Amino acid sequence: MKVIAINGSPNKKGNTAILIGHVLDELKNEGIETEFIQLGGTAVMGCKACMSCFKTKNRSCIQNKDLINQCIQKMADADGIILGSPVYFANMTTELKGLIDRAGMVSLANGNLLKRKAGAAVVAVRRAGAVHVFNSINHLFTISQMIIPGSTYWNMGFGMGPGEVENDAEGLKTMSNLGKNMAWLLKAINGK
Repeated sequence: MKVIAINGSPNKKGNTAILIGHVLDELKNEGIETEFIQLGGTAVMGCKACMSCFKTKNRSCIQNKDLINQCIQKMADADGIILGSPVYFANMTTELKGLIDRAGMVSLANGNLLKRKAGAAVVAVRRAGAVHVFNSINHLFTISQMIIPGSTYWNMGFGMGPGEVENDAEGLKTMSNLGKNMAWLLKAINGK
């Protein structure tokens, strides 16, 4: 079993990466292979609504000058997917939104590539807007017929400066429980 985690934050070692890392640690402790992909901070195009993916049906977006097709392939091959973003003006980063729009369309165009995979949203926030970002990421999971594991609170951690989420004990506990619950779900799905 494998989980792909995609960081939508441009800060490679920022609060979103730290929160994702706590989830991945629990998955690794349960013997699940993990991979971390840094998407934020790279040039990502949004969906053009050209519908080419419905014509080619080749599990790829026609746009191929960014990391999105690599991410789509890794998402399609994984058993679980974690998407993380900081909150920017009460929304996710543009890089993560580009991934969600394009991966969502490619998945639908190719017989629901993401169907019955486990999906978890992780959000880093300074003060407010996290629930909107959390819900927006989960919209991809639900429209893709994915299964969302829960935790003891919404999957968010609070902190402004780099590393400040490490001071959010409840947020870190939420990430730990998310990782444990995702591992349990993946094992149940795979009959382990």
